[in-house]
Amino acid sequence: MVGSALLRRLNSSGYANILTANRADLDLLDQQAVFAFLRERKPDYVVVAAAKVGGIVANNTYRAEFIYANLVIEANIIHGAYLAGVHNLLFLGSSCIYPKFAPQPMPEDCLLSGELEYTNEPYAIAKIAGIKLCESYNLQYGTNYLSVMPTNLYGPNDNFDLERSHVLPAMLRKFHLARCLMEGRWSEIREDFRKQPVGHIDGTASEAEITGVLERYGISLNVGGSPSVTLWGTGTPRREFLHSDDLADACVFIMEKVRFADLLPQSGSEVRNTHINIGTGEDITIRELAEMIAAITGFRGDIRFDPSQPDGTPRKLQNVAKLHRLGWRHSISLERGIEAMYRDYCSSRHEAQHSMHS
Repeated sequence: MVGSALLRRLNSSGYANILTANRADLDLLDQQAVFAFLRERKPDYVVVAAAKVGGIVANNTYRAEFIYANLVIEANIIHGAYLAGVHNLLFLGSSCIYPKFAPQPMPEDCLLSGELEYTNEPYAIAKIAGIKLCESYNLQYGTNYLSVMPTNLYGPNDNFDLERSHVLPAMLRKFHLARCLMEGRWSEIREDFRKQPVGHIDGTASEAEITGVLERYGISLNVGGSPSVTLWGTGTPRREFLHSDDLADACVFIMEKVRFADLLPQSGSEVRNTHINIGTGEDITIRELAEMIAAITGFRGDIRFDPSQPDGTPRKLQNVAKLHRLGWRHSISLERGIEAMYRDYCSSRHEAQHSMHS
């Protein structure tokens, strides 16, 4: 999602010599392969957008995978860039680096001031390590390795896996499927499962099998045929969301306009917290988000919450004063962004179904 948004933004700005590498081309967990790739190509600028990511379920379930993969990926790329003589680099982190009970909105200087949210602690620690890698290389080697901390992202090419996706795309898919179930649109449900199976259940499975999967993820028909969607937690946590195209625009702005020297403290010998928050400075409750997505997808059933499941951090709103001082603000509203995202989602499934029938 982030990489494709960056490519769109760079291409629109006239950057023509862009090097990319997908998983088939380069295993970022393979140190020697990463070092060789950077040494041979000698890019002018490196953007570290790769990471192993997921929502609250994935973060809490695959704790070892998340901390190991992210530590190795960032260390390989950052050190490999230094060895290849790359002076400029942009590292993308995450707002989960901040303490669970950080002041709201969260300023950059509250980093490492308290304990992290337990469910995503391994991932957060890996991202904090990436920030400190960039900061330390700048101080010791004179590089210009900048770190940006995006808030919760959404947009084209998002991950809609019901187990591993983040809250917004997971909700969008759930409400879409619930609406289809409500209206008996089984061809669309099957196409959705055909495009992205859930476990071993794909579009060829029986209605009973698919219904069983939907119920496991909180999508069901009540007695009388009215639909309901049950979501984790209480619905009270507040979250901030940024469209991936806005993030890409902010990243290119920072790449072109900002240098590490611009982020140093006015006085004092200790250099800390030189990273930059990227967000909107606005948040919304999970319940309000659910109601917005339900309206956009046309879902008219019950929205329920399961308080026995974890909420995660109570609030995650970033302080974006530093970003505003540097000269950048977001332009895509949450409602407009979700509407566009849902159009893309429906279009991709319609096109797949049309192609199959053709």
